[in-house]
Amino acid sequence: MEERKIGSLSVTVVGIGCNNFGARIDERRSEEVVNAALDVGINFFDTADMYANGKSEELLGRFLGRRRPDVVIASKFGQEMEGQGRGARPEYIRKAFDASLRRLKMDYIDLYQQHVPDPEVPIAETLGALSELVKAGKVREIGCSNFSAQQIREARVANASRPGSARFVSVQNEYSLLHREPEEEVLAECERQGMAFLPFFPLMSGLLTGKYRKGQPIPQGTRVAKFERYRKLLTEENLDKVEALTDFAESRGHKLLELAFSWLLAHGVVASVIAGATSAGQVRDNAAAASWQLTPDDLEEIDSLLRPGAGTTTKP
Repeated sequence: MEERKIGSLSVTVVGIGCNNFGARIDERRSEEVVNAALDVGINFFDTADMYANGKSEELLGRFLGRRRPDVVIASKFGQEMEGQGRGARPEYIRKAFDASLRRLKMDYIDLYQQHVPDPEVPIAETLGALSELVKAGKVREIGCSNFSAQQIREARVANASRPGSARFVSVQNEYSLLHREPEEEVLAECERQGMAFLPFFPLMSGLLTGKYRKGQPIPQGTRVAKFERYRKLLTEENLDKVEALTDFAESRGHKLLELAFSWLLAHGVVASVIAGATSAGQVRDNAAAASWQLTPDDLEEIDSLLRPGAGTTTKP
């Protein structure tokens, strides 16, 4: 599988989002997903301390075991963690990091990310604490998540005032064919600063897998079937766009899933597409989905399909 860079790290263009571990899927299936990822050549696993209240990190560390040197592990801090706290103050970062290492049963984390901005803490203080972890050899690179372009710029200014301090090498924000907010500013800022972009929710909570089609019942057992907050994504506009994108992909001998991955990877700033999986089959499908090389003409046509009103249908 192709690899791209996140700072000094080399990661596969498809990664595994581990937020399902210990939550939507049990230990047996979590192990199945980890093993399937390694079998197809995926080397990038993204977790966070708050996923399943620490269970995700614990399971990931257990199932990787001695294969740790062969993979790149990303984790995050800062969200509310029961019994531990939250935020980005230096003393909390050290506490959260040590707790993550214990759960992972590892002595370093490859990419340690600030999960959300903390308006109560100057970014320079946060970067100072993260730099100490890098200098100690406990973290290889640092990144941020859910940051705006302005917040990314503020971090760069803070670095400039602290020569030799570690800098964010990546930003992880939501991005997909149906959620294109990063195109407004964040992608361009990443390009200016030489940062990698890591899209989460690349499949828009399943809308871009092909499971949900206009005029068809919602498949039982899916997140959309179970939870109202996901059903809200099934708007008329989104379903029209899914139909248009499905037709585009199938007319070229591909699936909607392949289009979702390959479109993201057509953006050079995207280092790896992080997708959750609940089975070995999903892992294999995701890994295979990244091989379609879209042309500039393809990208232009996709943009035309996604313009407001372009995919709407007229009711009789």
